[in-house]
Amino acid sequence: MTLIRRSFTALAVASFAMPTVAATEPRWFNAGDDLATSGGDVVAYFSLGNEDGVMGSDAHSTQHKDTIFHFANIENLATFKADPDKYASCFGVYCAFAMFKGYFAPGDPDAWTVHEGALYLNVSKKIRARWALCRASHIASGDTNWMTHFPGGR
Repeated sequence: MTLIRRSFTALAVASFAMPTVAATEPRWFNAGDDLATSGGDVVAYFSLGNEDGVMGSDAHSTQHKDTIFHFANIENLATFKADPDKYASCFGVYCAFAMFKGYFAPGDPDAWTVHEGALYLNVSKKIRARWALCRASHIASGDTNWMTHFPGGR
């Protein structure tokens, strides 16, 4: 009984503390270089099979929501500029599984999924497989958690 009470207390404390910590996270994750997806081409994901992401170049780059996006070619850059919110990763390039759980973790550009026309990243391919087991409910919970920290949509 003591263990249950301690677990409940720890969970309650963590749930109240989490929004304060999370609110300090930037809207778009980057590894300190202001590059979304570590320089990966977000448009390329929509035409890939199951392989790793495609790196972009600063020769084909643009800024969107205070983050720099690189593209492999001028065509993908133009496609992105025409509808950036369609191609930019959901949850600000953070891990979709972590967002479902209510916290922030960086997304790995090689652990990606395009689902119903939206790009999602996960922290690893192993976590991506776990996230995919209940994808629809994980996305719905992730959306709710995202809106808690960044009202106004993703």
